[in-house]
Amino acid sequence: MIRVILPPHLRVLAKIDGEVKLEIKGQATQRSVIDALEATYPTLSGTIRDHSTQKRRAFLQFYACEEDLSNESPDTLLPKPVQTGEEPLLVIAAVAGG
Repeated sequence: MIRVILPPHLRVLAKIDGEVKLEIKGQATQRSVIDALEATYPTLSGTIRDHSTQKRRAFLQFYACEEDLSNESPDTLLPKPVQTGEEPLLVIAAVAGG
């Protein structure tokens, strides 16, 4: 069971209250988690990654176990504590402005 915490605007869009728990088939990677999120919550399709390039949206960051995973390959295994559900995968909305 993978735990995912989404930013408020994505939770509202998908009508999610609180943290998401997902069963992942195969290896737990950013790609497999996003695939499961989009399959479970179709309204999130295209909000976390671009439809055509499959790249992470610029104003979203991925964190787990106090590490920034945003620039990791989407096929890199997530840290063990995330894979076991001990720690969540955080999807954080970046803040921009000046």
